[in-house]
This record gives sequence, C-alpha cells and structure tokens, in this order.
Amino acid sequence: MKVVKSLDEQNVNQENTEQEQGTEKKSGYINIKKFHFILILFFLVLLSTGITTFALSFGEEKVITVGAERTEFDKLYTAYDTLKNGYFEDLDQKKLINGAIDGMVKALDDPYTDYMSVEEAEKFHSSINSSFQGIGAEIQEKDGHIMIVSPIKGSPAEKAGLRPNDIITAVDGKSLQGMTSTEAVTIIRGKKGTKVELTIQRPGTDAPVKVPIIRDDIPIETVYGEMVGDGIAKVQITSFSTNTSKDLAAKLNELQKQGMKGLVLDLRQNPGGLLDEAISISSMFVPKGKLILKVEDRNGKTEEYPSQNDGNPDFPLVVLIDKGSASASEILAGAVSESAGVKLVGENTFGKGTVQTAKDFPDKSNIKFTTAKWLTPNGNWIHKKGIKPDFEVPLPEYATLPIINPDKELKLSSSSTEVESAQKMLKAIGFDPGREDGFFDEKTQEAVKSFQTANNLPADGILKGDATFKLMEKLREQIQNNDTQLQKAVEVLQEEMK
Repeated sequence: MKVVKSLDEQNVNQENTEQEQGTEKKSGYINIKKFHFILILFFLVLLSTGITTFALSFGEEKVITVGAERTEFDKLYTAYDTLKNGYFEDLDQKKLINGAIDGMVKALDDPYTDYMSVEEAEKFHSSINSSFQGIGAEIQEKDGHIMIVSPIKGSPAEKAGLRPNDIITAVDGKSLQGMTSTEAVTIIRGKKGTKVELTIQRPGTDAPVKVPIIRDDIPIETVYGEMVGDGIAKVQITSFSTNTSKDLAAKLNELQKQGMKGLVLDLRQNPGGLLDEAISISSMFVPKGKLILKVEDRNGKTEEYPSQNDGNPDFPLVVLIDKGSASASEILAGAVSESAGVKLVGENTFGKGTVQTAKDFPDKSNIKFTTAKWLTPNGNWIHKKGIKPDFEVPLPEYATLPIINPDKELKLSSSSTEVESAQKMLKAIGFDPGREDGFFDEKTQEAVKSFQTANNLPADGILKGDATFKLMEKLREQIQNNDTQLQKAVEVLQEEMK
C-alpha cells in the first residue's frame, strides 16, 4: 500500500542518516529496524480490526450480515435494518420478527397453516390434550372470514344455537375481518363465567345477529353412546382427541352388554382432530390389511396406511355425516365406505383433504403447517369437495333457523327477521303464532304466552332473556326428536340386520 511504502521509505532514510552520522540517540526518538516496524504495523492493523468488530457487534446500530449461502434473505434483512434504523419511533424487535413470520405464513394463503404466539400455541395444545375454557366451537378462516366448522356437543356455542357455516363477523364489536383462525380464537376464548358477544351472519339471512354467550369449561369428552331402538345403538364422536379410540372401544363394549346388534356411528358436526386417532378408530371397522387412507407429499410420493386391527365387528354399521364433518371424520367416513362397504347417510361433508403438523419454537411459540394431502383408499382427494353420502337426507327446515339475540326484546308490534325466526320456532314446537312474516301481532303474543306458561316462565307475552333461551332449547330438543337423518340411518341399518 502507498501509506506503508512511504513509511518504509521514511524509516530507511532515517536509518541511513544515523549510520552516516555514526551516533546513537538515547532519547527523543527510537531506533526501529524495518522488520520490527512491520510487526508493529501488522499488530496495529489487527487491533484496529478487532475494535471495529467489537463496535459493530455491541454498538446500538447493529448491522446484520447475511451469509452468502442464504442470499434469498438479503431483502428481508435490508427491510429490517431500514425500519430499525430509520423508523420515527423505537421498534420492538420481537414484534417485528413475529410479524415477519406471520406474514410469511399468510402469504401461503392456506387457512390451515398458522403462526402462533406463545399464548396462542398454549391454547392450541390445550384444545387437543385437555379441557379448556371458552365457547366450544371449532372455527376456521375461509375467504377472509371466520367460519364455524362445528360447535362442540353440549357447549355454550351449541346451546346458543351456533351452527356449521355460521360466519363470525365481530367479537364484542371488534371486526374479525382479515384475522387468522388462531387470532380469532385468542379473542373468543376467555375465563369461565365471562360474557362474549359474537356477531353472527348465517348464510341465507339478510341481517347479522348479535349473540351473547357465557364462556364455560369445555371438557374434551368425545364419545357419547346410547341405545336408540331394538338392538340398535348410536355412538357419537364429537372430535378425535388423545383418548378417543380408547373411549370408543369402552363404549362399544358397554353397549354390546346392553344388547347392541347394529351401530349408527354419528360423525355429524365433528371437525376432526388427530390423524393417529382416526386411523386407530378406522381400524376397528376396516378389515385388516385394507387401506384406510393414503398420504401424498409435495413430490407425489404416496404412503399407504392399512388397517392394523381385525376390523371386522360382529354387527353391521351405518355412518352419519353432514357439512360439519371435516378432516379426521372424513378420513373415517371415506375408509369405512370404500374399504368396508359401509353406507353413509346425511349430507355432503366439509371437504378438508390436507394433513398438518406443528413445530414448537424454543420460546414456546408455534407454527402449524400443511405437510401433505390425504386421499381416500380409492385415491380420491376430497379437498373442497367433501364426501357424498349414499343416502342424502336433510334435516327439517327449522333446523337451520337463524339465531335470536336473547338480549333483544321481541314484543307486540315488533317487526324483524328475529320475530320471523321466533314465529317459525314456536310453530315447530307446537305453538302456532298464526303467521311467519316477522310481524309480532296479538296471535303471536298469545302463542308466546302459551309457550311461557307451559315452561313455567312469566307469561308476559314478551320474548327476551330466559324465554328466548328456553325457546331455542326446545327447538334443539325438537330437532333431536325429529332427527330425519338418524331415522334414515336406523332404517338402512335394520335392512342390513335382517
């Protein structure tokens, strides 16, 4: 370098001058030989480099260097540095990084892939492995909206009248537009006994309805069974959790002791759950060696999952499905239909044909992402199409009536879509209001009074609070007592039992 060269030349001239003078100075300047000078200079360069490195590492304006092998992140780090150094306010580094990950996940446009904060991840794990507190409804993001896949049996959501495909537009007045399902869950869940108000838009209705719900404990009890006829049992699986297969085996043994000779397996409004549990349960009904499902990865490589158990129960089986049957419940329905010849009754299923896995980060946050798609034994991908039943049977029309806000007062001379719903509910349970056009007249008032008297409520002819809750409860009972899908399943089963 030019600077080094000039110093060397200067040093040589100084040495020559000393030799020519033949004198040795004791003070004022140090006699340095060229070799020693180079060593000192080298040391100074190293020292300078070390100080610079230290400053860059521990200074306030830290520079992020991207390795040459990961140049795809150059733009990301440049954006980070630009904001970190130039934004007009101090920034939260953790928030920026979490936002970058969340944005990366959202760019996939996959409603089943989510980044979860520490709090969200904790709730995700609890919903699979134990009880939790909330309203008890499985939700998902679809087309920018938060939609209910299925309410959990016996939950506050079910008691409030929420149904599959209901859209939650707001929670306590806060819009959910653009939120992920994980973000929505964080807002909807809360401590037992607290109130949350959901704004619900039901397909086929004009105006949204505000539905207040009191949060409660939501136990992960997933298997319910009872005898419903001569030798016929009905078992409902509400989701596929950690102990569902064991609980189902225990329930079937119990029902066999009660004389079960045929089984209706009810998968309606079952949003899915754990893949391993779906395989274990399917193996109870699919002959050993026959396929339950196939899983296909991004490269088209397919892994087959055959039945591992005997899979030949001593009783015939019919399976109930509907538009709330999703994911793992569709795996079970597809397996028994295509590999065991079991008849399906009800409505077309939801249509979720992908498989997810979850990865925890060291800080306990989490990313849940789609890893593959699953196919039925015959190789059908049911994603966004669902599984069609062998016997398509709808529920009665009143089973899909819009919800009534119990905080709203419906009385004489009221006119609204909620009054129309109330009139149809009253008629369905045997209290004819005389009209169903949404106008609350004297005959509607008399029908309400008769209903209130029959249910030990103050007979003031006004629908609000307890009266509204009781009306919706009685409608649910009527739907259960006039379950056209179950009736058809029993009919099909009886033919197979002959």
